[in-house]
Parts: sequence; structure tokens; C-alpha cells
Amino acid sequence: MQRQTGKLGQWDDTKGYGFITPDAGGAKLFVHIKAFGLRAQRPFVGEKLSYLPGLDAQGKARALKVQSLEPKPAAPAAAPRHKPKDPGDATLGLVPGFAALLLVCHLKWPLPQAVLGIYMSMSMATFVVYALDKRAARLGGWRVKEATLHGLALACGWPGALLAQSMLRHKSAKPAFRRVFWLTVLANIGGFVWLFTPLGIGPWQRLVA
Repeated sequence: MQRQTGKLGQWDDTKGYGFITPDAGGAKLFVHIKAFGLRAQRPFVGEKLSYLPGLDAQGKARALKVQSLEPKPAAPAAAPRHKPKDPGDATLGLVPGFAALLLVCHLKWPLPQAVLGIYMSMSMATFVVYALDKRAARLGGWRVKEATLHGLALACGWPGALLAQSMLRHKSAKPAFRRVFWLTVLANIGGFVWLFTPLGIGPWQRLVA
């Protein structure tokens, strides 16, 4: 039997049935919710439909195998998933920048050999401590005091702290911590300039003068 088309002229959602007005004219055709099969949307008055005319058990006309002819709404475009930018990423360039400063200072005003070693060893130690604290935070274990982390940063370990904040995503989004951390960075760089460049008047400068 050929499929026909029409509109849903009446619909009682509570009882689950209604009547289709055929496009070809004629009497309204009874339709039950079961004739729609599985669909996400409930039938609604005015919906354009395609159906097969048939009979129920009592021989009364009814619509079977009903399909909607309404255009399907376009699926909303998925919003691009941007990885949240970590504050530590934007300042990570300070590490190679400070390494370049060390090199320039060493070429112009020879630095004690221990200076580079201190910065490297303290940075590695600080990175390890950050990693341990990150693991403790995840497992609910003993945490490293923030004062200890700041002390390591001040004692030439801030390059390692910056790397840990960026790579481990640890202590990089807490404003209060970040403020104190940057004070330790400024204090350390200021101390370096005061001790090892002509801009300062530290004991090292007086010793090599």
C-alpha cells in the first residue's frame, strides 16, 4: 500500500492518540502513539506526517507506521575545547631569560663557578619538592608548607619552581601564593644583581674590585 501524507490535526498527549488530516482530503484518520515508533520528540499538532493507511482489530481506519516529515533541527556545533591557560605558562620564558643573564654577566664580570651550580641544584631540588607536594595533595598525604616552597624559591630555586608550576600545574592558580612567590623571585634576582654586577655594591663586587 502506498504511503500518504497529512498533518496532525488533533493530539491528546495524555491519552496518547490523535487524528491526522490527510493532504488528499477525506475523513480524519485515527493515530495512536505506538504508530510513531521510537522517536525523541512527542507528536504535536500541525506536524507534517507520512503514514500507511490501515485498519485496527475492529476494522476501523487508522494510520500505521507514521513518520515525521518535519526537518530535523541541526545539531548545535560543539564549542571548541580550549585548554585553560595556566598562569605559569606565560612566565616560563623568564627561566631562559635569566639563564641568558647569567651567561652575559659571566662573560662581562666573571662569576664564581659555584653560582651556576647553586641555581641548577636548587632548581632541581625545588622541582622535586613541588612534585612530592603535588603527589601528596592528590593522595591526601603530608603536605609541604608554603613557607618551605617560598624559602626554596628565594634560595635560588625559583627557576625550578616556575618549571614545576607550569609542567605539574601545581601552585599556579592560587593568587596569594603567587604574589609571595613573585616577591621571592624579585628578591633573588635583586640579590644576584647586587652581588655580582656593577649595578650593586655587594661584597663580591668589593672583593673583585
